Amino acid sequence: MFDLLIKNATLTDGQTGVDIACKDGKIAAVEAGITAEAAEVIDAGGQLVSPPFVDPHFHMDATLSLGTPRMNVSGTLLEGIALWGELKPIQTVDDIVARALRYCELAVAKGIGAIRSHVDTCDDELKGVQALLQVRAQVKDYLDLQLVAFPQDGVLRDPTAMQNTIRALDMGVDVVGGIPHFERTMAEGAESVRLLCEIAAKRGLMVDMHCDESDDPQSRHIETLACETQRLGLNGRVAGSHLTSMHSMDNYYVSKLIPLMVEAGVHAIPNPLINIMLQGRHDSYPKRRGQTRVRELRDAGITVGFGSDCVMDPWYSLGKADMLDVAFMGLHVGQLSSRADMAWCFDAVTENSARIMGLQGYGVAKGCAANFVLLQATDPIEAIRLRAHRLAVVRKGRVIARSNPVIHEVNLGAGQKPLDEARVPFVSEGPDPVISGGIRDSRFE
Repeated sequence: MFDLLIKNATLTDGQTGVDIACKDGKIAAVEAGITAEAAEVIDAGGQLVSPPFVDPHFHMDATLSLGTPRMNVSGTLLEGIALWGELKPIQTVDDIVARALRYCELAVAKGIGAIRSHVDTCDDELKGVQALLQVRAQVKDYLDLQLVAFPQDGVLRDPTAMQNTIRALDMGVDVVGGIPHFERTMAEGAESVRLLCEIAAKRGLMVDMHCDESDDPQSRHIETLACETQRLGLNGRVAGSHLTSMHSMDNYYVSKLIPLMVEAGVHAIPNPLINIMLQGRHDSYPKRRGQTRVRELRDAGITVGFGSDCVMDPWYSLGKADMLDVAFMGLHVGQLSSRADMAWCFDAVTENSARIMGLQGYGVAKGCAANFVLLQATDPIEAIRLRAHRLAVVRKGRVIARSNPVIHEVNLGAGQKPLDEARVPFVSEGPDPVISGGIRDSRFE
């Protein structure tokens, strides 16, 4: 007898009429026509079952703090950093825990199964580290929370940041972070990359650096990060987050830079909502939009995962823990409009981000962890278009969040009629199987 059986599901690879059987926290079978009994049976009705959404870049120590102690009037990155500096001394560990737990509830309800959160180590009390270590322990049964030791004010610029970062790692933080473009000089930025990567190599940890979150085309710390990754044998364990200066770099330099990243196996984490909100603030018109070169990075073979970065904090006043909002924005800003491109954007908030975080047992396949989401949509593109309603969220074979389908009642003079946005007929003039750059997607063949 199974613990949970999902009947008549559609999978993200296009398979339809699929049943998913769960037992002891694992997926026991994925096939059509499973007839065995189960403690709970859910008829998916042909709707989409996806692996959990994954957010590879977030700041949980700051989330839901909007307006404390004041608002970011200019809307800039630098005022956000200054405002965060005002908030840190007055918040308590309990404040951070309460906000973070509230956010985790929102995230789970939206189908997020894993989050990588940066936590500020430029605080001698390490309140954020203390808080998020508590939160990680409390949410482990329903959410994978990976923590990054992040010296927000610069590991060399702040006098105690290096020792605090090492303390945070000793306390159990998972990943080494940094912010080289916020050091005093380009040279110190490069030195910070070297030092932090050496710490990661010595401890056997992954690296995720805020890298070149700037409109300055001369901010080129991703080059140093790729070089140190190669030198220290960290290939496949390093991510560069934001990379916004790349949108301002000349094409010739980028033609050198991207192959260096490929050679080093460095991942890329753009944050579409925040990047386009914060960047280009010094421009009049034409105005740069800030998102890095997603298409070029992807087509070169670099693993690209979209992060949400912020929700209602000193840097961003909006957000609702919805990775489909993130994919929707990344799709538009990156002009990723072909059918295959749009389907890839769904991968950028699921499979790609899971790969960046090194998640084990991820996916909807036999033997994987029984973690998945039932969406009110019939394919990944429709899920992004609608920012689809989450009908059920499953963790370890147990439904941990559910909601009723969103059905509108319309009355246009001929009596009431139910309208499901996810059932709007779609007529295609033919498949679009090619992603620019020659990568084919079998879902559209």
